[in-house]
Amino acid sequence: MIFPIVYNWVIIILRTCFTTIGLSYRPVWLTLDYLSDLMYLVDMIINVHTGYLDQGILVKDLTHLKKRYLHSKHFLLDLISLLPTDFLYFVFGIETPLVRINRLLRISRLDEALDRMETRTSYPNTFRISKLMIYIFVLIHWNACFYFALSSYMGFGSDLWVYPNVSEPEFASMRRQYFYCFWFSTLIFTTVGDFPEPQREEEHLFMTADLLIAVLVFASVVGNVGDVITSLRDRDNVFFPNHELVKAYLRSHVISKELRQRINNWYQHLYINKKIIRENEILQQLPIHLRTEIAVSVHLPTLSKVTIFQSCEKSLLEELVLKLTPQVFSPGEYVCRKGDVGHEMYIITNGKLAVVADDGVTEYAVLSESNFFGEISILNIKGNKSGNRRTANIRSIGYSDLFSLSKEDLTDVLSEFPAAKRHLEEKGRQILTKMGMLEETRDQEEAEKVETKINRLESHLEILQTKLARLMVELESSNHKAQARIEQLEWEVAALETQLPKDEMEGEQGRGEGVGGEVGWEREEAEGEEEEEQGLEAKVKKQGQGEDGNDVTKEGDGESTKSTKDDVEGTVEGDKSALKDLYNQGNKKEDDEGKNRKGDDRPGKGDGAEIEPEDEKEEKSGGRESEEGRERDEEKMGEKGEGQKKE
Repeated sequence: MIFPIVYNWVIIILRTCFTTIGLSYRPVWLTLDYLSDLMYLVDMIINVHTGYLDQGILVKDLTHLKKRYLHSKHFLLDLISLLPTDFLYFVFGIETPLVRINRLLRISRLDEALDRMETRTSYPNTFRISKLMIYIFVLIHWNACFYFALSSYMGFGSDLWVYPNVSEPEFASMRRQYFYCFWFSTLIFTTVGDFPEPQREEEHLFMTADLLIAVLVFASVVGNVGDVITSLRDRDNVFFPNHELVKAYLRSHVISKELRQRINNWYQHLYINKKIIRENEILQQLPIHLRTEIAVSVHLPTLSKVTIFQSCEKSLLEELVLKLTPQVFSPGEYVCRKGDVGHEMYIITNGKLAVVADDGVTEYAVLSESNFFGEISILNIKGNKSGNRRTANIRSIGYSDLFSLSKEDLTDVLSEFPAAKRHLEEKGRQILTKMGMLEETRDQEEAEKVETKINRLESHLEILQTKLARLMVELESSNHKAQARIEQLEWEVAALETQLPKDEMEGEQGRGEGVGGEVGWEREEAEGEEEEEQGLEAKVKKQGQGEDGNDVTKEGDGESTKSTKDDVEGTVEGDKSALKDLYNQGNKKEDDEGKNRKGDDRPGKGDGAEIEPEDEKEEKSGGRESEEGRERDEEKMGEKGEGQKKE
């Protein structure tokens, strides 16, 4: 669509203002007019069949495409731009191409085409400058046409400002007319150079409008060119290291001339050959999957040539290509020296490297493109005689481009691929075995066995520590429960002791009534004691089962918890036996006192004692009973104290 739109924007106004040009090449213009109309029509048909994205899904259904296009404003503009206004030629004449001015409404398609070209071109900055110059050219062209039309209206050669008289042979040709007007319009817009001052009102208005437009044109040109230059500078700063900063640093310090020359040559090599050493920073704006695909397409063939990475899964290689770092070495620069600890491996992409002796002169071998070295040093292979140190001196012959892969990056990637790690270590051992650099000794095998045993013991130790921690928690819980039960038993024993004196006082009153009452009281007391003992045993059993009714012994070995339970039950049984002994002693002493009291109540018949009168007998018996009562009380108090001591 660029051709028909630009044609209409340039030729319609040219034919309208420069009538001589329009009449001289009329067949050519009419042919191009209807050819552009045909292209407009084809563009409408293509728009009807052009799919669109609906929530990321490409819609291709013709019914939906027609409905969407016919209800859009673009269809309305396209339809107006194709209206057959050429029939107005019959009214205004064939020399008035201004009737086709509706063809200029397709300018939106030109903007769309230029925007798409800008995103696809490999040189966007150059394309922006070119697009700006095209717009300025069209603007100057229109202004030149208006200047010639205004001169024709005011009269050619009427003053110095308008176009000279066309009757003169020098200014009569069509080519001279257009070039003079275009040059005069350029002078006005650029404001560079002298041009005649306007004399009339029309001339002043035209010059005022042109100068205002010229300010905008000049600002747009300066702004766009400044943006392009800034973009180019930023691109260079991203693609290549900043040489100006390095130069300033070298000037501020005393650096040898030879070293400065080497640095300048290195920078010159980068700029001339367009070497990019900051790929990660350049591609940082892209999503990770696109960066991975770019790195795979650029570096995967090179990485696949490395022996230890052959036969590795593709996902591992895709992770590794993102870790590759480009490096450029100058002529005579050492990549690595013999005895250095290896922290990275290298892959040669361009240039040649020499394996040299310690003297730096003797060359053993030459490494060229697609060769690699240092791959064994980044793998921690046990038994490596070199101890992950470099075994040779490698020096760059010319400018060499290499990719480096660090040991840390490889370790991070292999941590997610344990099978690949074992595979790479096995390949490394095979390479070392062929080179005679691998030590296979019994000590190493025994060390591996010991290490395996240590790992197994550590795992068992962790399991035992877990069990011990669980048992300690269970033991502490059991101790708390046992302490709570003992406190409750002490409280119940104290409650029983407070009830015993009251029961004994009631028992004394019952004994005073007679022997039969005392025997009944003793039976009731014995039955009560048995009931209390049964209740106490039930409470102890209930408490021993725990709050949830389950046994104390749970998971684990259970030995410590069972022993705790046995200790608690033994303590409870000891308390119960002590209580029983206390009660038995009290009952036994009461029985003895009852027997003594019975023997004292009866008068001694066998000793020939005289029968005393009943009054004296009653007084004596009352005195005896009172004395015996006091003795019994004292004995009971003493027995109670002894029982408490036993408890």
